[in-house]
Amino acid sequence: MPYVIAEPCIDVMDKACMDECPVDCIYEGGRKLYINPIECIDCGACEPSCPVEAITQDRGVAEGQEDFVDDNARFFEITLPGREDALGAPGGAASLGRVGADTDLVARYERSA
Repeated sequence: MPYVIAEPCIDVMDKACMDECPVDCIYEGGRKLYINPIECIDCGACEPSCPVEAITQDRGVAEGQEDFVDDNARFFEITLPGREDALGAPGGAASLGRVGADTDLVARYERSA
């Protein structure tokens, strides 16, 4: 069961989780970070480092955050704006660098007051 990053990360992107990930499977979008479900080894090292508690196992997301489970995977499955192909499993975020694009859910997300 892979870990996912939900709504609290939008427009925060602290990136401490990236330093803790032993397999470099946390990628940087434009407004949010995403965990590659294929590359994630379910170790949980990233979860306690998140200052906004955005990271949980896919079956443990907070109520109302369920859409972010599928959306996290979608980031790697669809062709994102400005890219020619889907990311798939590139084998590490550091070598790929900042993606700078998001899924529609995140790109259009507006925080409620």
